[in-house]
Amino acid sequence: MLVLSRHVDEQIVIGDDIVLTVRDIRGDRVRLGISAPRAVGVHRREVYERIKQNELGDAVHTSSPDGESEAGSNQHVSGDSGTDGGVSGPPTEESAPVRSGGHNVA
Repeated sequence: MLVLSRHVDEQIVIGDDIVLTVRDIRGDRVRLGISAPRAVGVHRREVYERIKQNELGDAVHTSSPDGESEAGSNQHVSGDSGTDGGVSGPPTEESAPVRSGGHNVA
């Protein structure tokens, strides 16, 4: 795991099209802005795990006539009212998703 230190308003670039911006640091909480293409799923860890659990449940209930599972076939699943981090364009401070789950950026 790569661990980087950043100050408020500094950025980290991942590949050619993903940018993480440190928006705010308050105590032990870091607020991140994430700019990524629509095709890239960006979720908090707990939302991602819930999506995966739902996909597994759907795979049990949904199958094609030949018996193969159709779950997860290029479907984009969103979580709680857009707060899971489906990102398009530069995030605002109010709408910037927070990525958690063991990623140390500050």
